[in-house]
Amino acid sequence: MMFIGPILSLIFIAIVAKLLLSKVYPHAVLLIAGLLMMGLALVLQFNMPKLDNPTGLGGFDLFRYIKESFSSINAGVGLMIMSIGGFVAYTHKIGASNALVQLAMRPLRIFKNHPHLTAVFVIPIGQILFICIPSAAGLSLLLMASIFPILLNLGVSRISAASVITACTAFGIGPASAITASASSIAEIPTINYFIDEQLMLIIPLNLTLMIVYYFTNRYFDKKGGEEIIETEFSKEDTHEAPPHYAIIPVLPLVLLIVFSDLFSFFESPIVLDTTTAMIISLFAAMVFELIRLKSFTAVLKSLKTFWDGMGEIFKTVVTLIIAADIFAKGLIALGFVDGLVSLSEGAGLGYIGITVVLALMIYLASMMMGSGNAAFFAFGPLVPKIAGNLGVSSTSILLPMNLAASMGRTVSPVAGVIIATAEIAGVTPLQIVKRNLIPLSAGLIVLLIAHFL
Repeated sequence: MMFIGPILSLIFIAIVAKLLLSKVYPHAVLLIAGLLMMGLALVLQFNMPKLDNPTGLGGFDLFRYIKESFSSINAGVGLMIMSIGGFVAYTHKIGASNALVQLAMRPLRIFKNHPHLTAVFVIPIGQILFICIPSAAGLSLLLMASIFPILLNLGVSRISAASVITACTAFGIGPASAITASASSIAEIPTINYFIDEQLMLIIPLNLTLMIVYYFTNRYFDKKGGEEIIETEFSKEDTHEAPPHYAIIPVLPLVLLIVFSDLFSFFESPIVLDTTTAMIISLFAAMVFELIRLKSFTAVLKSLKTFWDGMGEIFKTVVTLIIAADIFAKGLIALGFVDGLVSLSEGAGLGYIGITVVLALMIYLASMMMGSGNAAFFAFGPLVPKIAGNLGVSSTSILLPMNLAASMGRTVSPVAGVIIATAEIAGVTPLQIVKRNLIPLSAGLIVLLIAHFL
């Protein structure tokens, strides 16, 4: 009887993976699968996840889980992610994101006589930009509009240029990242602490690894030649022009979170900001910038609609996905998947390191199949506290490699939005970019796991 739950869990995971690969709406797939698993657990009289306010009837309780998930997520990490989405939309609308990209790319002129070296230096600069502009597709399109033509003029091939641009989004880190927000919420630590204490130290060797491996990989494939190029008319993305000093706006939330955090003691009386508050403060600072530039109070007030639209877009795409994934995770817990995974690892002698490697590889492959690092992480991240508790380790020690593996897996997925959008503009196929990305990102995954356990 004890093996029935985990076996059923694996069957559901296989079915869900197949449906997601077939591009069936992921929100519905995860939600329905989660409800079905909890329904089976209820029928089989397994231990159900804790419910704060049960209805008194098991069948109704299944839907009560959805209600409580909406309440808890929207009040916490959901609001944080929506505020991030609204702020990113606003900075893009007023041209601040583009101003930051233009400023950040100026140092590349130093390497103008070394095209492949220039290409790999896009990666760390782009990674810094990704911390402030946490939209993989959004940042890649900005880079395609700004740095892609420059790389082509320097002699970098279309595929090499496109591959390093997508590599800039390989690590979902920083307080503005949806995965970071979710991971820090699961680990119950402040987002800025998770970013500085946990993520930053791993990003340095990972970026160096990508730069080195991309340099040799792209040089090899470019010399080999024979890559198919699709005829396309490259056109710049429709971006708004903004003064150079607008580049400070996307960075402002990060500056506020670092300065006003418990990591430093800059003030006698502690002042600590959370991510949502920092985003709202930065939004009003951006509106002041716009008021000075446009000298029209009415136009600035009207521009606030972009922020609300951005919040709404993030709610219907990311936050609802987190809720659906939360129900899916509860279904796996109800069927004993977590307990089975821990028992299996202990029986095989894997222990903490072994099960962390298994989870990181699982989420990496899931992200490749789904084309979404968020979907993969949101599905498996909530399982970590129970696993960590059974293994006697901190949740962060398991969440961190899963966090990075999820965003890395998206970068080698031919169905990921960032890969498809970049390939379309570059005039290459998504599989050609994935072929270039696979070796560096696989090397990055190995370095991630080694560095994490050192």
